[in-house]
Amino acid sequence: MADEAPATTVVLIHGLWMTPLSWEHWVTRYQQRGMTVITPGYPGIEPGEAGVEALRRDPSPLAGLGVREVFDHLCEVIGALDGKPVIMGHSFGGAFVQLLLDAGYGRAGVSLDGAAVKGIRALPLSEIRATFPVLHNPANKSRAVPITEKDFHYAFTNTLTEEESKAVYDRYAVPVSGRILFQGGFANVTPHAATTYNFANDDRAPLLFVAGGKDHILPPAVQHENYVKNTKHSEAITAYKLFDGRSHYTCGEPGWEAVADFALDWALAPVAGEL
Repeated sequence: MADEAPATTVVLIHGLWMTPLSWEHWVTRYQQRGMTVITPGYPGIEPGEAGVEALRRDPSPLAGLGVREVFDHLCEVIGALDGKPVIMGHSFGGAFVQLLLDAGYGRAGVSLDGAAVKGIRALPLSEIRATFPVLHNPANKSRAVPITEKDFHYAFTNTLTEEESKAVYDRYAVPVSGRILFQGGFANVTPHAATTYNFANDDRAPLLFVAGGKDHILPPAVQHENYVKNTKHSEAITAYKLFDGRSHYTCGEPGWEAVADFALDWALAPVAGEL
């Protein structure tokens, strides 16, 4: 896998409660800029509208699915590419971006409203409220857990009206792997946690953290602590960008174009520091 191949490929990694379909607008926009775009699903998650409908009918592929299984699958997909791509991830996909860069994959990475890796201790009340429907019941660790329209509106689309949120929910929302959420949520009290990350890795590719100012499920405090901890311990390029007034629904909320363009522009010519 060549290190210096032209930066023409972008890998977009979706988050929990979502599928590759959630990137549909970004795919079109990046393709219009001449990029090759790959949107791998987690194991058992197929692309397109059919994949959403399949998981709603039968969410069993998500039951018991863990962080390492997804990580290994993403390594296989990215490792088969001709050259190192730009890797972007939303929500838990952002955590996968960190883990992948730490393992040597990618020429640059962007974590959009990213979930915390082990060592990040920020836990705002809104995050607790957004994840409580899954994490309150230990039995959910081995289940695929659906999300209600009400909970989706709070966690993902709180800047939209109920009607607008319902349209997003109807198109994209699927059950979540409870195991992945438990692994992320309890990483700081878990020895050898699946989301263990080396903050002192000086050799990793440049990494940008993007936060939404009104994100409930992963508020800016999570992204900013991650940024600070990376800059404190590593000499690798690390940057942070706050988009005020934006919810967790970064990929499709009105104004998503500005976020998508900023992320790609930065990844193609990364700079250090808060932006």
